[in-house]
Amino acid sequence: MNKRERLEAAVHGLPVDRVPVALWRHWPGDDQRPDDQAAAHITFQKEYDWDFVKVTPASSFCLRDWGAEDQWVGNIEGTREYSKRVVRGPEDWLTLKVLDPTAGHLGKQLQCLALLQAEFGSKTPYIQTIFSPLAQMKNLSGRETLLLHMRQNAGQIHHALQTIADTTVRFIQEASEYGIAGIFYAVQYANYLDLSEAEYQVFGRPYDLQILESVKDLWLNVLHLHGGHGMFNLVADYPVQVVNWHDRESPPPLEAGLKRIKGAASGGIDRNVLHADDPEVFLDQARDAFARTHGRRWIMGTGCVALITTPRGNLGKLRALADDLVAAQ
Repeated sequence: MNKRERLEAAVHGLPVDRVPVALWRHWPGDDQRPDDQAAAHITFQKEYDWDFVKVTPASSFCLRDWGAEDQWVGNIEGTREYSKRVVRGPEDWLTLKVLDPTAGHLGKQLQCLALLQAEFGSKTPYIQTIFSPLAQMKNLSGRETLLLHMRQNAGQIHHALQTIADTTVRFIQEASEYGIAGIFYAVQYANYLDLSEAEYQVFGRPYDLQILESVKDLWLNVLHLHGGHGMFNLVADYPVQVVNWHDRESPPPLEAGLKRIKGAASGGIDRNVLHADDPEVFLDQARDAFARTHGRRWIMGTGCVALITTPRGNLGKLRALADDLVAAQ
């Protein structure tokens, strides 16, 4: 099977020649320039030959044209810290305007995709990371400010949510011209530590569905439910081909999650275990996930980004294991 055939078979629960596998990570420093960002992804793919490439820019790629600023301070996850927030008072949400996706930092991300298209063509599927509107708003204002405004200034929040959703859809439409197989849709506020289900139904789900409607013609859309205590049941019916969540750290386990979604699950391995010294621990997790899913509707990977200091040997051992995992036909 080629990569697309293998992934589509996994999504539909059909036999595969081996279990598909994909890992992804952040690229601090390299994620600030289109050519370096593209080169980092290409080198990573050449070394490990994942079944798809998740394009991982800094979370600020979609926010800098509104004035946000950030910097990398050494987090081993590879994420950056925001040094300038755009929103302080509720009236600041009304200043956001729909952005031109071909200009500024959004345009630079399209340049990265153009370089990946030239390298990968149709042989290696690649998907663009897209942050949900609430996730983008959290980085524009900070968590506490966003939660306060959601509960006291709903009108301004909905105005901003729609502005961000419209900008995001426009960017996706442009990105689709550069050969992406789908999007990696990162949802960061559908968890019980931040919101109630009723709040997410009002401020999250309607805008998520607007964005996912815009990618219905793409064949590899991945939903990422970020963090612990996630509202899995609230997003399980989202129209995507793959769902990725922290299954080793937060319920449901893989086999239970597969009963609630239509496509494939991505996960099975704790990224912190993958980061540790003993390869047998994460290899045992992978074998256990294979046994519990019977190798069907499963893409082997971690519940979130691999840490940037994960030993290269660990990544290689996990990739090699995928070649040995073939479900009964």
